[in-house]
Amino acid sequence: MNITTKQFQILTDIDMVWKLMTEAYDHEENNGPAAPFFEYAVTSPWHDRDYLRLNRFWLDDGRPVAFVFYEQPVNELYFVLKPGYEMLADEMIEYAETAYPKFEDPLALVLSVGQKALIEAAERKGYKCDYEETDRIFDFRTGKLDHPLPAGYHFVDSEHSDPLKSAKCLWDGFNSEELGPFVNWEIPEKDGGRTPHELYQNVLGATISPSPHATYQYTVIIADENEEYVCFSGMWWVPENKLAYMEPLCTVPSHQHKGLAAAALSRHDSVLRPLGAEIMTGGGNEFYQKIGYKGVHIRRHYTKA
Repeated sequence: MNITTKQFQILTDIDMVWKLMTEAYDHEENNGPAAPFFEYAVTSPWHDRDYLRLNRFWLDDGRPVAFVFYEQPVNELYFVLKPGYEMLADEMIEYAETAYPKFEDPLALVLSVGQKALIEAAERKGYKCDYEETDRIFDFRTGKLDHPLPAGYHFVDSEHSDPLKSAKCLWDGFNSEELGPFVNWEIPEKDGGRTPHELYQNVLGATISPSPHATYQYTVIIADENEEYVCFSGMWWVPENKLAYMEPLCTVPSHQHKGLAAAALSRHDSVLRPLGAEIMTGGGNEFYQKIGYKGVHIRRHYTKA
């Protein structure tokens, strides 16, 4: 093997990451997270890009075989390692431990339960599992989502949707309790205040920024009788992995607990099942289990005392 390393460069290496992560992926995430996990983060306005240069590839004769990166926050690190290259595990853990900045919170290595070589390497360095997080997944091969759309609502054609309405839906669904309504864009100066214009751009950018591998045509949007968007479910369709990667999903608070999110995910089922989808991702909320998600992804957070 002719192993070299390369630091990540956002303007040139998005395709390299995608290629590696789709080649390494299996439905149990034994070799690392799915490809959209990284790209969704790195192209989102909430992502801290100041340390992207620290993310590192390992290459075999120029072909990517391993990758260390952060999502958010910077001190939580993820790993992709192709089968057959387990001998790189110790070097990857060593790099992760020494290269990234040290903050008040301890460095955390986030590993799937199937990443055995990396887990063993981390444990040799003195890391222990601090806690586990569980995300539900839906298996198209063993079940079907068929939750109806409640009366008074309708689906919106995502390819001709209003990006400002989508931005408002995402803002209200994710930020309204913390930062106030969408019309009140200003954050107080004491909280690192930004101008209303900057906040508007960030929220709007989350819905229309041109992520290279995003599949916006599969987004599901639900509107009420007043044509206000009240539920938004993004979808990254990865045909080479037969993976329906759902991100993000939100419902405006005043329209929650009415079955809208379940209807949106059922819509994904009806569209992506005929395309050959086998797995759709979800989250850790018990909502997913209630509507029919049965499988799980388990990630362990390893830290040093």
